[in-house]
Amino acid sequence: MVMEITQVLLNAQSVDGTVRKHAEESLKQFQDQNLPSFLLSLAGELANEEKPAESRKLAGLILKNALDAKEQHRKFELVQRWLSLDVGVKNQIKTFLLQSLSSPVHDARSTASQVIAKVAGIELPQKQWPELITSLLSNVHQLPPHVKQATLETLGYLCEEVSADVVDQDHVNKILTAVVQGMNANETNNDVRLAATHALYNALGFAQANFNNDMERDYIMRVVCEATLSPDVKIRQAAFECLVAISSTYYEKLAPYIQDIFNITAKAVREDEEQVALQAIEFWSSICDEEIDILEEYGGDFTGDSEIPCFYFIKQALPALVPMLLETLLKQEEDQDQDEGAWNIAMAGGTCLGLVARTVGDDIVPLVMPFIEENITKPDWRQREAATYAFGSILEGPSPDKLTTIVNVALSFMLTALTKDPNSHVKDTTAWTLGRIFEFLHGSAMETPIITPANCQQIITVLLQAMKDTPNVAEKACGALYFLAQGYEDVGSSSPLTPYFQEIVQSLLTVTHREDAGESRLRTAAYETLNEVVRCSTDETAPLVVQLVPVIMMELHKTLESQQLSPDGKQGELQGLLCGCLQVIIQKLASSEPTRGVLMQYADQIMQLFLGVFACRSATVHEEAMLAIGALAYATGPEFAKYMNQFYKYLEMGLQNFEEYQVCAVTVGVVGDVCRALEDKILPYCDGIMTQLLKDLSSNQLHRSVKPPIFSCFGDIALAIGENFEKYLMYAMPMLQSAAELSAHTAGADDEMLEYTNSLRNGILEAYSGILQGFKNTPKTQLLLPHARHILSFIDSIYQGKDLDDAVMKTAIGVLGDLADTLGPSAGSMIQQFPLWRELLNEGLSSDDPSIKQSAEWAKLALSRVVSI
Repeated sequence: MVMEITQVLLNAQSVDGTVRKHAEESLKQFQDQNLPSFLLSLAGELANEEKPAESRKLAGLILKNALDAKEQHRKFELVQRWLSLDVGVKNQIKTFLLQSLSSPVHDARSTASQVIAKVAGIELPQKQWPELITSLLSNVHQLPPHVKQATLETLGYLCEEVSADVVDQDHVNKILTAVVQGMNANETNNDVRLAATHALYNALGFAQANFNNDMERDYIMRVVCEATLSPDVKIRQAAFECLVAISSTYYEKLAPYIQDIFNITAKAVREDEEQVALQAIEFWSSICDEEIDILEEYGGDFTGDSEIPCFYFIKQALPALVPMLLETLLKQEEDQDQDEGAWNIAMAGGTCLGLVARTVGDDIVPLVMPFIEENITKPDWRQREAATYAFGSILEGPSPDKLTTIVNVALSFMLTALTKDPNSHVKDTTAWTLGRIFEFLHGSAMETPIITPANCQQIITVLLQAMKDTPNVAEKACGALYFLAQGYEDVGSSSPLTPYFQEIVQSLLTVTHREDAGESRLRTAAYETLNEVVRCSTDETAPLVVQLVPVIMMELHKTLESQQLSPDGKQGELQGLLCGCLQVIIQKLASSEPTRGVLMQYADQIMQLFLGVFACRSATVHEEAMLAIGALAYATGPEFAKYMNQFYKYLEMGLQNFEEYQVCAVTVGVVGDVCRALEDKILPYCDGIMTQLLKDLSSNQLHRSVKPPIFSCFGDIALAIGENFEKYLMYAMPMLQSAAELSAHTAGADDEMLEYTNSLRNGILEAYSGILQGFKNTPKTQLLLPHARHILSFIDSIYQGKDLDDAVMKTAIGVLGDLADTLGPSAGSMIQQFPLWRELLNEGLSSDDPSIKQSAEWAKLALSRVVSI
């Protein structure tokens, strides 16, 4: 087998499908029969200079994929598998890999770099392969240059794979020294210099101590800034990428360099090639992100002398930065509006300008207005478009007072431009800007309304007209209408849009039928806007929303018919949009009694359509149809029972869908909706549902984000079936208890982990709450007594940890009340043993959050019956 591996690897890349398939099967067979020998053959192939480059590269890639995978559980299996291999075999493989780094063949070196980093990622945290970094560093001083280049590339990948705490500071210093020397201007080989620059980018996270040392930091910054002036465009781009990374990782160290960096970036933006200029703009966008975060975190309430770690770089740079960004807006590309993923200097400059406006607020307006006034009426479309883009970019950040008067003047001008401007780019940006005006400066909270009875009709007429324009303009017009409707969400019983409702809905439906509605996300935008118009409508237009039901049902029916004729999946996206639309309509009509009655006449047909969507199985549709069924269950209440026989199998399929975990999560939510609708009529299905939920919880394949909703689903089921939940207690309670113990302690967790832990705690507490309430006033309450102490100690420990968020606070106080309410005096003595409950309750009673306060007042009442307060 070892002899043939070259040919098999070449066959696996054959254009002939049969040959390729046969080769892939042979490789899989070899791997399954003798893994150590398989991996060793691959490493040997990669290191063998007599073999063809194609087979060597593929050997390396297969080796890399044998060490790593995207899915966490699969990655864990592969890591364990490598660690359990025979040490002798692993050492041979590693020798081959290091040997491959000095291959004259680029693909072989580069692939070996990646594999070495993957092995390092597994072994270094285990304190294995300690000599790796030393042997790589000894390579850096070698000639020929290609060995140096490959080694620097490896060091870069290595820094990407392992976390900073795995490498000791002495090694970090040596890696950085090697990398920065490789970047130096006196390094004559560009490949080496580029590899070193990429490596620095990956190693920045390791350089904490070095950036704290003034001399070392000065040296690193000097070398990076020099590299931005290299004659080689790739090196310049990579050096600016390093600056962008430094701006977010070491923001607080930038002050001494910021003037020089401004000069370098300004020159690059004005003169360099696009890929370099884009990174130079990105540096300033990144500084904005940092300062926005700092200012948001510290709020507007800090006094002048307090320590706030903001250096106000953007504010200081404004007089020079804004003109530089305004110049970029004139560098548009002819076809940028048609291309979904387009990104160019003008777009990057406008995005940065928007971030600058959010960073400095009112100060930007006087710097941008002259540019707008000068260019908005110019004959050249580029100038008109740039002026409009500049205006749209600064609408978020400055105060409404600063903008309202300007916007009032601009509005009628924009409406004319959207109708009459001869250039499609200008119309596109104008419609986008109108959307931004409605998003940020229109709504019930605004003191001076921008949209008045005098201009409302004109605005709607212009937007509906623009929805007939080219797809990119029409899509932006839909977006503007979306925010226009959203601004009237809280108007009460009468909305200024009511007289136009029928016309708006008709125009949006017409857009969805356009031949070219597939371009520029137009069809999606039209349905999203229709949903928002319905969601924000008032009782006055309810009869018109009712008329929409059969229309959308008919559309959905057509997709099911055409899917039977040609099941090519084209209909899937449209079905998703239509299910989403029906969901919004159902929620709207169910929210008041008169229209709920009318909706019920359609319920059977709607449910049949949803079941039809499930029958032609496609993951995305599943999710939308599932959400819509949740809304229908809520609307129909106990009547929903008649659909359960047909629906149950799809519910089960959703709960089994580990791969598309969002579908699983949505299904878990719908189980809750159905429980609330059916109450004890859900009982016949509970064995199946509980079995599947318990399976989901014990699976290591299911994404962790689905676990909190599963726990709170236990609570929904218990609330629905009451004491019948008894037979599940022996399974559910131990699961809840072990999850509670895991989530009680969060020492050393990062923000993301803490957020997840709090959602887990909340799910567990919601389960306890539902179970306690479900058993209340039944003869079986004493079954819960053995669990009360654990529940109390869980609440006690998370309250002690002081890192619970508002949602957990509210639920925890609620569970205290539930314990007292359900278990009565027998809970009293136990509650007394955890004295922290008083502090928790008092904190809740004095909370600013009305929902926490309400929960605490209820709990106080329940507790006062069993303990003295």
